[in-house]
Amino acid sequence: MTILADKHTKVIVQGITGREGRFQTRLMVDYGTQVVGGVRAGKGGEWVEGVPVFDTVSLAVEATGANCSIIYVPGVGATDAMYEAIDANVPLIVCITDPVPVMDMMKIKEYLKQKPEIRLIGPNCPGLLTPGQAKIGIIPGYVATPGNVGIVSKSGTLTYEVINALTEAGMGQSTCVGIGGDPVPGTNFIEVLEMFENDPQTEKVVLIGEIGGRAEIDAAEWIKRHMTKPVASFIAGRSAPPGTRMGHAGAIVEGGEGSAEDKMNALRAAGVRVADNPEEIPGLLK
Repeated sequence: MTILADKHTKVIVQGITGREGRFQTRLMVDYGTQVVGGVRAGKGGEWVEGVPVFDTVSLAVEATGANCSIIYVPGVGATDAMYEAIDANVPLIVCITDPVPVMDMMKIKEYLKQKPEIRLIGPNCPGLLTPGQAKIGIIPGYVATPGNVGIVSKSGTLTYEVINALTEAGMGQSTCVGIGGDPVPGTNFIEVLEMFENDPQTEKVVLIGEIGGRAEIDAAEWIKRHMTKPVASFIAGRSAPPGTRMGHAGAIVEGGEGSAEDKMNALRAAGVRVADNPEEIPGLLK
């Protein structure tokens, strides 16, 4: 069992004819992901990387039976792309695009309340990877190996680094989920932690956070009350000066809230093993 996606997941690519969409489609297909179609208005009937292109998401879903859509549409059209996938009732939507305005994401989150069966990952995220089964996004598949460690992360690059460190230590991964570092994510830490807690294949969990907001503190409180599996964590941005944004739109310490120290203390209080650098994580889980 895995969470969110496996070898049976059927994926369509919104924005497949663009440079990034085309390139990432090739990598996903090469990994073995079931990419069954793409979407680009006005390009219906064409083929890209061996998969058919449709004019709309609803047409693609009807023709292919897709149950996942990944969005590589540039920022100016990403919001509309998410709405289109939601209206087509795609159960899993992954939005890679950065940036997406915060106000747009607040409206999308409110809209999703009408459709609780739909899950949105992102935006501004690397997507997800189930090693050996499905690569939906930009996480490099070659650094991963199947196993029992679940990963949930705000950071793309740190996700790859931790996956590689685990692999080199002989510790495979069940599913790796990048939720993105924007202030209003489609899916948060707690939702993914709950999935890992309920997944029999996942025996250990890694949480990768960063400065800004209180998502990691909320996650620590949830872990303390509900998590039965061991959790290790790394928080990026310990040296960031207050008021300076570090990479992600949500990674900024303001008003004395959201510092790395606050989050690390909260996680330690919840029984989480906190690493000083990503390379320590395999040792903490062992």
